[in-house]
Amino acid sequence: MSNLRRYHQPGRVYFVTSVTFDRQPILLEHSAEFWDVLDYTKGRTGFVLIAWCLMPDHFHLLVEPNETDVSEIMRLLKAKFSGLYRARHGLRRGRVWQHRFWDHIIRDQDDLNRHIDHIHYNPVKHGLCNNPFGYRYSSLRRFREDGLYESNWGKKEPCDLEGKYGE
Repeated sequence: MSNLRRYHQPGRVYFVTSVTFDRQPILLEHSAEFWDVLDYTKGRTGFVLIAWCLMPDHFHLLVEPNETDVSEIMRLLKAKFSGLYRARHGLRRGRVWQHRFWDHIIRDQDDLNRHIDHIHYNPVKHGLCNNPFGYRYSSLRRFREDGLYESNWGKKEPCDLEGKYGE
């Protein structure tokens, strides 16, 4: 395995995502445990959670790690969730997450806005809903309450296929 080095710059915002092992859809049914672990990790590392979306087999977070390295945040989050998941299922070992995680340092306001939109549109993109505001496992509702999104943002209208199509 290569020796991956991540760039850490205090005060910057990071987009991070991680996927479950073999894309097992375990996260929504264990969302309470995920949030317990996320809160624990925030308490231990002091990172600020800006935006988030929990999907069946992966998650997206937008975080400001402050002085903590983003790798430490992800290591702690994934290890604690794995231990809790295995304990709840009576498993002594076994992978819960794919190796590593994806990260991206946010470059500017436009980059930040695009990543926040990506996080919030992800349930629609993956076919879990037609209206991202109806998906309860994301921070989108809070963003709307803060006046940052219009209530019709990201809605996917059903296709109307009635009519003549050259048949």
